[in-house]
Amino acid sequence: MVNPQHRGIELDRLDFDLIRVLSDDPGLTVKAIAGGLGIAESTCAYRLRRLREARVIRPARLDLDHAQLGYTLRAVVMVFLTNHSRETVDRFMASMVHAPNVLQVVNLTGRYDFMLTLAVADAEELRTLVLDHVTVHPSVRGTENPHRVRHARRDVDTAASQLSYCLERWRAFSATTSR
Repeated sequence: MVNPQHRGIELDRLDFDLIRVLSDDPGLTVKAIAGGLGIAESTCAYRLRRLREARVIRPARLDLDHAQLGYTLRAVVMVFLTNHSRETVDRFMASMVHAPNVLQVVNLTGRYDFMLTLAVADAEELRTLVLDHVTVHPSVRGTENPHRVRHARRDVDTAASQLSYCLERWRAFSATTSR
């Protein structure tokens, strides 16, 4: 369903076709995309630039294999803060974003205040990192480190099939509203 509060650019069928094709294979060239959709390369390049400028399509991120770099342990650290003022939360987040080996900092609601994802060589390095960079922060009341047994990522095929479902819903919605 289209969000009526959305104030971004209007997307048409070609925009959704571009998104679908890129979801299937993000590494395709403009030439390959244009050829696959049967449109001019200049049209394809313009539309992709427009989608990027509107931040519908965001820049690709580097996806590292941390184990190949010697960081064989990926750990999650749950953090409790002493208070929840905006200043405290913002200061903690800023400090953790710049801490070594921190891959992700997530501010949460509920039992925990933050979830940190770290890449370290071993349990001793994890302990040192938590003691030297997390628990010493003046606003930290405590931490927990649940042990991760397995990790799975959502694959591109799953995301692409969900996007296809959304596109079909959008097309059905568009067909009923254009009558």
